[in-house]
Amino acid sequence: MLGTSQPGPSKPTQPRKPKTDLETIARSGGTFRRMAARVPTYLTDLRENPAWLPMFVLGRTMPFRRAHWLTARRAPPTPPGTSMFGLLQAEKVAETLRRDGIFTGLELPAKIHEEIADFADRTPCFGNFDRSLEFRALDHAQAEAQFGRPILSGHHFERVMQCKAAVAVQDDPLLLTIAQHYLGGEAKLITTRTWWTFPTKSASEDDLNRASFKFHFDLDDWRMLKFFFYLSDVDDQAGPHVFVRGSHRKRRLKHQLTLLVGHPSEEVLEYYGPENAETLTGKAGFGFVEDPFGFHMGTLAKSKPRLMMEVGFGVSKPSRRRYHGEPVVR
Repeated sequence: MLGTSQPGPSKPTQPRKPKTDLETIARSGGTFRRMAARVPTYLTDLRENPAWLPMFVLGRTMPFRRAHWLTARRAPPTPPGTSMFGLLQAEKVAETLRRDGIFTGLELPAKIHEEIADFADRTPCFGNFDRSLEFRALDHAQAEAQFGRPILSGHHFERVMQCKAAVAVQDDPLLLTIAQHYLGGEAKLITTRTWWTFPTKSASEDDLNRASFKFHFDLDDWRMLKFFFYLSDVDDQAGPHVFVRGSHRKRRLKHQLTLLVGHPSEEVLEYYGPENAETLTGKAGFGFVEDPFGFHMGTLAKSKPRLMMEVGFGVSKPSRRRYHGEPVVR
């Protein structure tokens, strides 16, 4: 693990021969290669929850999604309790979400986001979703040299549960109340994660071109809501998140009749309107909540890393694997 010892002088070590990890496949492989790489993940989800398959097949189509929304239960009465987000009204937030698919008026207290950022600095993460690539964020350049490959992301997986401030965010009563007003009374916590997105000087021009994410939508559940918080200052050089307003309510037929969730930016913007694409920048602590069925993407960090937290809610049984977002690799 990088950053944990200070060894004496030694012979230079040869970088490990790059191996194909899931993130590289997802960004650079062809359609069938990307799908084949995800087969172990799909099979794991199916064995754990057989109801996953009809959701995965039919949940991308608007008629079946609308039918599932009709089964939503009424939100329970708002429980008493103090939220770190102040006096925001869950009903108003849910109303904005139904119209736009996104609400941007969340702000973490300084003490909370500083504590989570300190945790993320101190705690080793795993590069490119690969547990063999373990390093601290401050050692990113050394990690790329040691492992012999570009490292574009670093996830903490279950280690985030060791951070009291992160747990306090996921347990804040306002988040669940907003989820229940938007998704229905059966809404429950399903994901909590923190991760880094890194700029990388070791990537080739082809790597950088492939790393520019396509617009995509998430298909982890019939109905989902995700809260995002920037834990570092994010400008246009730090990989800001982009969301296409209103795209959660309509879907081009071509985008319903395919197993792919990612589509070229020009194709998405042509249909849903470039004026609806909102690039989200902000200081550490800035937060927003979105319906991830709407088209969105994370852009490439160009000159400085981005640290982010996600808290997700859904209506189905949570997957043990998905709780921290880790794929299953052969």
